[in-house]
Amino acid sequence: MPVTLLNPEGLPEVDLYRQVSVATGSKLVFTAGQVSVDAQGTLVGAGDLAAQTEQCYLNVATALAEAGATFDDVAKLTVYIVDWSPEKMEPFLEGVARAAARLGIDAPLPPFTGIGVAALAGEGLLLEVEATAVVG
Repeated sequence: MPVTLLNPEGLPEVDLYRQVSVATGSKLVFTAGQVSVDAQGTLVGAGDLAAQTEQCYLNVATALAEAGATFDDVAKLTVYIVDWSPEKMEPFLEGVARAAARLGIDAPLPPFTGIGVAALAGEGLLLEVEATAVVG
């Protein structure tokens, strides 16, 4: 596997994700930020952060698959969340868990950075997720 996930001693251990990824593959895959729309461009989960999170992660998986990659190959995720506040962590994590269950992901996710933003490119969008993957 071209990506190894690590939790270095001296950093907090987080159940959901790992603090570091080491990539040794030869092909880099960068996805565009994926929002909560289906293949027809219809918003999924209006007003529901968990539902939108799930759809974003499913869309990332679809983008990765086109490049011959899976979440096992992801070295880094970046998540942009509109009007971030600590109360949004629970529905966000619920959406991640639902997507992981649907995608068959049982290992921790790669490192991710969550960034609060004022708005995204489309009305009703609550978050956007982009990935960087390394394929052997």
